[in-house]
Amino acid sequence: MKYRLSDILACPMCRAFPLTLEVFERRTIQPPQKIRKCELYCSYHGGYISQLRETDCHTCYSYEISEGILRCGSCGRWYPITGDIPRMLPDDMRDKKLDNMFLSRWGSHVKP
Repeated sequence: MKYRLSDILACPMCRAFPLTLEVFERRTIQPPQKIRKCELYCSYHGGYISQLRETDCHTCYSYEISEGILRCGSCGRWYPITGDIPRMLPDDMRDKKLDNMFLSRWGSHVKP
């Protein structure tokens, strides 16, 4: 997952924005030549664009988040990021087995 995706992601249950991103593993990648700046929220710097003095978009684009979690500050739900992909499904569509596998690996980092 790219940091910049947090600029467009909202909770699928309550529609709250922005979600809080916690990164457990990331890797360095070659950033593209064209860089699109975030419009509302920068999860790399953890703030709304209007409140940040400056951003480092080039550095942000040089990372890929392979493992982490997205949290909703409104309803308290969490969504795992595994294998570079955010798993943002409504409660009735979530795979409890996958959630348990994620928690068995990262549970010490996942605080209620």
